[in-house]
Amino acid sequence: MLTLNEFKAARAVLSGVILNTNLIYSPALSKTTGNHIYLKPENMQVTGAYKIRGAYYKISTLSEEERAKGLITASAGNHAQGVAYAAQAAGVSATIVMPTTTPLVKVNNTKDYGAEVILQGETFDDAANLAAQLSEERGLTYVHPFNDPAIATGQGTISYEIFQDLPDVDVILVPIGGGGLATGVATLAKLLNPNVTVIGVEPSGAACMKASLEAGHVVTLPSVNTIADGVAVKTPGDQIFPYLQKSLDDIITIDDDELVDAFLDMMERHKMIVENAGLLPVAALNHLKCKGKNVVPILSGGNMDVITISSLVQHGLINRGRVFTFSVQLPDRPGELVKVAQIVARENGNIIKLEHNQFVNINRQAGVELRVTTEAFGHTHKRAILDAFQAAGYDAQVVNTVL
Repeated sequence: MLTLNEFKAARAVLSGVILNTNLIYSPALSKTTGNHIYLKPENMQVTGAYKIRGAYYKISTLSEEERAKGLITASAGNHAQGVAYAAQAAGVSATIVMPTTTPLVKVNNTKDYGAEVILQGETFDDAANLAAQLSEERGLTYVHPFNDPAIATGQGTISYEIFQDLPDVDVILVPIGGGGLATGVATLAKLLNPNVTVIGVEPSGAACMKASLEAGHVVTLPSVNTIADGVAVKTPGDQIFPYLQKSLDDIITIDDDELVDAFLDMMERHKMIVENAGLLPVAALNHLKCKGKNVVPILSGGNMDVITISSLVQHGLINRGRVFTFSVQLPDRPGELVKVAQIVARENGNIIKLEHNQFVNINRQAGVELRVTTEAFGHTHKRAILDAFQAAGYDAQVVNTVL
């Protein structure tokens, strides 16, 4: 059983190892949601995610014999870094099996902590199967990323810090992959205050916990499809599932497009990099039915590679109408390009890129294609620019493309 004494023991072990990630009040999110939003920035934690809490505490509970065998785990990235960091601190070897889709920054960081990394499969479940096999073949001690009460106990220490900073917290939003974080946070939160509401947040493309809770038993999804790689799990943990049945109040599912918007909010309003799994609680703020409550979304991690960041920024700007590309057919004669630029300038748009294609028609006098990528203030401004072209006799058509 996860008891208050066990959580206290975990807090003592982690003291001086982890950062106390103090809550950050968000005026912007509070205004848009009608609640009082306090961010729990575990993206600023040691190793860049909350996973260090559970991994370090779990390893502290192992016997000398279990440590001497060497450790092995499977992870989509953050647990890998937590185990590698803790193993290095304990002076033991660690082997980490990660999906081939794991962002490069997580792979390299895990190697930098001294672990052996093996890439296997496209999902966490693929990696976990190989890790279990290697554990048997090599006699290694398996450290499960979520299906272990000790792991959940370490993760749950987050709730101590939340209540320390905000004793009258009303709602805690926690991302769910396999369920270890949610188990620890929800269980301890209810022990500290039975009236607090804890809501899990899953991507709609990998909602294994929602399916399991609705079925009343652990369910395995046939597949998962989400940009939130850190929670792309087919099967939740059976050892921790009963705790979530007892302590979790609700689950919200989030589409990937909502994570793109949440990423821009974190970058522009809070100057923070938060990975897609950690953005789930931010996106869930728009789904809450309550008003005037003290709400804490847990930003579970911030380990994101630069290519993914670039892609999210581009798609986010496009989704919000702040960058768009349109095409127009122009006669192939001097001065036509100037006319296009003048219309954009008159509407206070900003041209980012031009592509002039003379070969779209065999008869160039019938028209050449000009593609214009433009910066705007949002969808209303975007529509005004397009309307201005229509009024000037140009049939401007939006082209769905990234920069």
